[in-house]
Amino acid sequence: MTRPEEAHDVRVLLPAHLRTLAGVGPEVRVAVIGDVTQRTVLDALEARFPTLGGTIRDRATARRRPFLRFFACEEDLSHEPPDALLPDEVASGREPFIVLGAIAGG
Repeated sequence: MTRPEEAHDVRVLLPAHLRTLAGVGPEVRVAVIGDVTQRTVLDALEARFPTLGGTIRDRATARRRPFLRFFACEEDLSHEPPDALLPDEVASGREPFIVLGAIAGG
């Protein structure tokens, strides 16, 4: 008998422009089945809030949009592989996965 993959209740913090687009508050929760990675969290987020599709990741390449960064447990995870496991604190819901809008200009 095989055990079903574990479900994780992951907290996600979104920047203001994405909160407005999705019609949500600053923090949302998504259910992730199995491994908790950037890819699985963002897949769950886009499935729950379809209006976010293509706003965080490019639809064709699935790469992070240039002016967005990913953080968890005070670490910048923006350049980590999308299938790398996120910290246990994120998988357990103790800490959020943060999508942060980067600022550029001069």
